[in-house]
Amino acid sequence: QVQLVESGGGLVQPGGSLRLSCAASGIIFRLATMGWYRQAPGKQRELVAAITSGGSTNYADSVKGRFTISRDNAKNTVYLQMNNLKPEDTAVYYCNAEGSRWIGGPRSDYWGQGTQVIVSS
Repeated sequence: QVQLVESGGGLVQPGGSLRLSCAASGIIFRLATMGWYRQAPGKQRELVAAITSGGSTNYADSVKGRFTISRDNAKNTVYLQMNNLKPEDTAVYYCNAEGSRWIGGPRSDYWGQGTQVIVSS
């Protein structure tokens, strides 16, 4: 089975930084597109950033220039470096993997359990 385990969330003051990590197992990580989504109370889940197997990245306009997504295929881990955090970044952050469990298998979406980020003074 596919498991995505997030870590690194917490409470931070405005202007501060956090780095989220997502360790994946059970999926062909090097071929997967990995993403970070977030959901604030009363709002829909939204894409924050994504990185393809080839290393191409995509960011929400609200985080461009502040957040950086990266991946380490040797560690089956994707990261989200978040700098200059703002109160509006407060949300539960979810790791997403879009890929296959075996070579040539069907691609599916998988989700982690989420990690809370609170930006407050």
